[in-house]
Amino acid sequence: MDTVRQYIDAFGAARADDVWLIAPETSASFTYADLRQTAHQIEDRLAEMGVANGAKVGFLADNGGWTALLYLGVMAAGRVIVPLNAVAGDVQLSHVLDHSDTGIVFVSPHYRGRLAKLLELIPREINVIELDALDGPVWPSESQDGSSRDAHRGPQPEADDPALLLYTSGSTGLPKGAVLSHRAIVSGGRNVVEGHQLGSADRALCVLPIYHINGAMVTVAAPLISGGSVVMPTRFSASTFWPLIAEYRCTWASIVPTIIKYLLDRAEQEPFDFGRDERLRCFRFGRSASAPLPVAVLAQWEQVFGVPMIETLGLTETAGTVATNPMPPGKCKPGSVGLAFGNQIKIIDKKGCECPIGTTGEIAIRGDNLLDHYYKDPEATAAAFVQGWFRTGDLGLMDDDGYLFITDPGRSTMYFTGTMPSWKRLPSV
Repeated sequence: MDTVRQYIDAFGAARADDVWLIAPETSASFTYADLRQTAHQIEDRLAEMGVANGAKVGFLADNGGWTALLYLGVMAAGRVIVPLNAVAGDVQLSHVLDHSDTGIVFVSPHYRGRLAKLLELIPREINVIELDALDGPVWPSESQDGSSRDAHRGPQPEADDPALLLYTSGSTGLPKGAVLSHRAIVSGGRNVVEGHQLGSADRALCVLPIYHINGAMVTVAAPLISGGSVVMPTRFSASTFWPLIAEYRCTWASIVPTIIKYLLDRAEQEPFDFGRDERLRCFRFGRSASAPLPVAVLAQWEQVFGVPMIETLGLTETAGTVATNPMPPGKCKPGSVGLAFGNQIKIIDKKGCECPIGTTGEIAIRGDNLLDHYYKDPEATAAAFVQGWFRTGDLGLMDDDGYLFITDPGRSTMYFTGTMPSWKRLPSV
């Protein structure tokens, strides 16, 4: 299977009653049958509204069951989902709305006022559909012409069709839109599944926003590919992190170094006997990405909480994970983002030639998980590739065992706003 639609339909039929997602705040639980049915309903309603296959559909909402249903359902319907960063500035958001050619935006009541102000800056009409946390989209009235919805449907998406248009952080200017195909989404999710040895019994705790690549790919796409499940609160809270893991028996979570620090700071306040508490025995590992994790903090996590912390590397343009440290009993190297998983990684010099082992250069990646292109930006697309390899903008080196070390983060630090630890910079080629 190589499209989001194929996974949704397959699991919706074969594992209809298995839980796919739990939304704690609303006490809502969605099965794989619910996911399949909702994806088909989204396709029907978009077709009824005249939204063509390949059209851009945005959302401005916090995490939750219906946000995740919409995220996957729009892709499965053959349209392109455009997540809008709820914490971005007005200049960045208005640019994304305009540049992406988004024609419809699903918005939660919390962001309705802000969206209205942003739309005043867009020189074209954009349809708005409210997204209720309990009941889902407040669709326009159905058409009264009596026509069959099937007659409006286009062909099912294929592997090379665009599925996700996700904009970079824009920390050095206006954000660029990375166009990711169904093949890239499936490949990115599979990289997480294989790198972390996930199966249908695994349940993720998703505390990172799914309008970022980490939340979108690691804790939404990966559980879909593995046939697992996900618990998705509205947002991260340090005080509810471990209680949610205990209550819903989560087996893993993807977090970032700042969150790791929050959890360590309040560890002594938690009502758990970490490392021995039966309520947390299900939790197998945490994974860290989006910013460098100091070696001392990694060691402190494992000492305090008694579970592995797996350091990884991922980017928007690579549909998430490109490298990860192996799961136990594999060798984890503190300070390294691990080995390539599901794609190829090499270190290149300024001329695009591969560097010797142990020499610092630019990290380049090749695989099915790469973006197809930057939306409406052929110059940036051309500059980002050399002989089929994507140039990440990060500097790093590989050791004799193939483990990757970041020496000067570039794009890979753009997904989380926080204070970056200092890293020793090695001479570059």
